[in-house]
Amino acid sequence: MTERRLLIVEDDATFARTLCRSFERRGYVAKVTGGPDGLEELARAFAPDHAVVDLRLGGASGLACVSALSAIDPAMRIVVLTGFASIATAVEAIKLGATNYLTKPANTDEIEAAFARVEGNPQADLTAAPTSIKTLEWEHIHQTLADTGFNISEAARRLGMHRRTLARKLDKRHLS
Repeated sequence: MTERRLLIVEDDATFARTLCRSFERRGYVAKVTGGPDGLEELARAFAPDHAVVDLRLGGASGLACVSALSAIDPAMRIVVLTGFASIATAVEAIKLGATNYLTKPANTDEIEAAFARVEGNPQADLTAAPTSIKTLEWEHIHQTLADTGFNISEAARRLGMHRRTLARKLDKRHLS
């Protein structure tokens, strides 16, 4: 069996350390980085075939990390993790090269299963659970933020709300 190499891009040091140990117990060689700084150099030197990328890395976007990793090795299996999923970020992550997209909390079993699921499922259940108004609002806010390059002032203008109101909403529900 060939060596499985995993790169974890996560700014929560405790979660990253726990995830790293858990994957090492499963036979992976794992390395952790806290964000996009030095990511490309580490990925080229380490040559991972799997990656777990947090969507929000402090002030940086994990989507940029997904794009960089996918450019280095298009065959790399990349799973994006996020605390607050949105359709917009899921679609962007997949377009940029992610294999899968999971919401936190996700355990090692779920992440490893996501690595294995590279093909779509034409038998997937099409009945959607009803979406709450809060979730719809959050997805609209997040899509507007993504459209404005996460510029809060411009997003607030496009949403027709005061910048401070948007900032308060974002403080209550962190972009992850």
